[in-house]
Amino acid sequence: MKKITLIGLIPLAFLFSISTQAQSTATYDINFTSTWNSSDHGTLPSNAHWSDLVGANHNSNITFLELGGTATTGIENVAETGSNTAFNSEVQSAIINGEAEQWLQQSFSPFAAISSATLSDITVSQDFPLLTLVSMIAPSPDWIIAVNNLDLWDQNLNKWRETFTVDLFPYDAGTEDGFGYSINNPETNPQGVITNIAGVSGYPFNSAKIGTLTITFKSTTLSTNDFASTNEVRIFPNPTNTGKITVTNSNSLDQITIYDILGKNVKQLDNINNKDNTIINVSDLNKGIYIVRLKNISGNTESKKLIIN
Repeated sequence: MKKITLIGLIPLAFLFSISTQAQSTATYDINFTSTWNSSDHGTLPSNAHWSDLVGANHNSNITFLELGGTATTGIENVAETGSNTAFNSEVQSAIINGEAEQWLQQSFSPFAAISSATLSDITVSQDFPLLTLVSMIAPSPDWIIAVNNLDLWDQNLNKWRETFTVDLFPYDAGTEDGFGYSINNPETNPQGVITNIAGVSGYPFNSAKIGTLTITFKSTTLSTNDFASTNEVRIFPNPTNTGKITVTNSNSLDQITIYDILGKNVKQLDNINNKDNTIINVSDLNKGIYIVRLKNISGNTESKKLIIN
């Protein structure tokens, strides 16, 4: 059995927008349920299982994987060993560069071929409507299921997509040789490309799907001018090295929450709508990039970037 490397789960419903204007957001449940079976996909090994379902929502400035493209180190590690560390680093770099909004990760249950994983209450913003997800078919040389650049925003109707499903099929990542459910196979040299191997001669898979991804629409927050008051809200000094920041005109706010780059809530102030200016002690936070989420008394939210030097 290949060793599956797990890293700490990051809050999945984290709104990571750094837009200066209020924008539309949507909340979804994302579920993958496998149909991996011996009748359609060859005789399964006794330890057949899935690595964590991982990925991100992002914009069109970045593509983490694509059919016919070569796998990054992160995707290669997921495909060959189920390790998510390098892929997580690729996503975090994209977040810092303003190309992705949040890292997504969820384990499967049970530890078996027929299993499922659900990412619950995932909030995505209009600036980052594309979804990329991947999981290893384990054990295998380098086989995965994946969706890439799946657009949750309906460009034609100019609104968030309602509930829909996507059939998923096995992909070969093009990084390791082998046609059976095995590990420790030789490296593919030169590296190949990501290909759909459903029904391809030599592989154990027929043309049947290996599972279904269901994207369930739950709610939306429409772009609105109700949050216009935050155009007057300012955070200073920013960047800061003073140990304190001031949020001006905070009398329009109900809550201020600070998140680190991984989406962890590191500080929260509630019921602040009577204060013209709010001073926040950030001396206990490490140097780095943070997101300050502002929630007004109408329940609308906006997020701003904070840099602590």
